[in-house]
Amino acid sequence: MSLPLRNRFPWNLDWNLLRTFMVVVEQRGISKAATHLGLKQPTVSAALKRLEVTVGKTLIIRKPNEFSITRAGQILYTQCATIFGTVSQIPAILDEGNADDLHGHLTIAITSSVISEHFDDFLNRFSIAHPKVTYSFTVYESDEVEKMVTLNRSSFGICLLSRIPKSLDTMVLYNEYFGLFCGARHRLFNAESIAIEDLEGEPFVAFQTEAEGGPLESISTLRSSLNLSRNWRGVSSSLNEIRRLIMADIGIGALPLHVARRDVEAGHIRQLPPYSNLPKVSIYLISNPARRYSEAEATFLSAIEAELSTIGIAERTYGPDPS
Repeated sequence: MSLPLRNRFPWNLDWNLLRTFMVVVEQRGISKAATHLGLKQPTVSAALKRLEVTVGKTLIIRKPNEFSITRAGQILYTQCATIFGTVSQIPAILDEGNADDLHGHLTIAITSSVISEHFDDFLNRFSIAHPKVTYSFTVYESDEVEKMVTLNRSSFGICLLSRIPKSLDTMVLYNEYFGLFCGARHRLFNAESIAIEDLEGEPFVAFQTEAEGGPLESISTLRSSLNLSRNWRGVSSSLNEIRRLIMADIGIGALPLHVARRDVEAGHIRQLPPYSNLPKVSIYLISNPARRYSEAEATFLSAIEAELSTIGIAERTYGPDPS
């Protein structure tokens, strides 16, 4: 007896086409995907066409100077990314039970300049207890970190959140306070005293996530209350690049107080008023409850949950108490 058409689909499908399609979407174009995969552009175009014929849907709108994904394409991409995340776990899953010692690999998607002594101490103790576990940390913007965990492409994520995602588990890794800073080249750097009024109209540099609804919107609110320049002079998603822009005197900008402390002590930057009631931002550890955790991943998650439960959030808050 032959299988019904829909039941034959997974047997007839060339699974390599799904991988190619996923790369086309992520690279935002066939040419870039071909370069990424080490293939020729016509090969990638033909693969995409074969996939569209197989699924019976148009997946990507291909026009000169335009790249857009159809609704069917978006749905299929999500499934492809989930499949890829599951397949990527296979080596770690197969390795389980091959040795008495815990071993495996943890992939962590992380936003830039996560500085936490508590997290570093935990990593140190975990690595000593489980020397055969390996790690890879890859830096993304916060929304990409959330996406990587949602699509099962990373074991865990560490990032800012503008809202708590319904499909993911979250816990506050630590809190940090942001202050305003200027570089040594700035006119106020050597001032004997600085008043709030001295900042009026000053050019500024900003994080991309300071936009309305973003996880750093509170910084934008503070800046507006001080009557700084209406438009940013520099922008970046990277804390290190915001630091560079501040020190080059492109404009004043916000940095976490505990991250900036070393540069302040070295005389590279100076904190500006206000010095109290500063924006507080939470850094989250996120995980996907739908993921089939390897033994190493499950042990890591259980251990860090236990660790954080014994350390009060006040102790994991870096910066002044606004009260």
